[in-house]
Amino acid sequence: MRIVSTEKAPAAIGPYSQGIVVNNIFYSSGQIPLTPEGNIVSGGVVEQTHQVFQNLKAVLEEAGASLETVVKATVFIKNMDDFSTINEVYGEYFSQHKPARSCVEVARLPKDVLLEIEVIALVK
Repeated sequence: MRIVSTEKAPAAIGPYSQGIVVNNIFYSSGQIPLTPEGNIVSGGVVEQTHQVFQNLKAVLEEAGASLETVVKATVFIKNMDDFSTINEVYGEYFSQHKPARSCVEVARLPKDVLLEIEVIALVK
């Protein structure tokens, strides 16, 4: 088991890792729209979704994986009315490669952000 940690994504805000690699499979913790410095990105759901993907890309790269090796994504959103907007941005990052995905609306997310995404990926 290998713990994944990078300064190119926000540090964990609790007793957990940014991700773990086990048997060449990377499991990310949920990424929220914080900058690497720990600030919530300004703007709405579009800007927040892009920041989440920047964070995911950073931890995936540190793990030796990439968006192209993601096999499963789980998307947690604060408001299902934002689904189509989030889905449009999501499609910019997963245009050719389309991993399995679940999407659920939740009552509340850390720091009251609008979304959180976690992924499982194969390590190259």
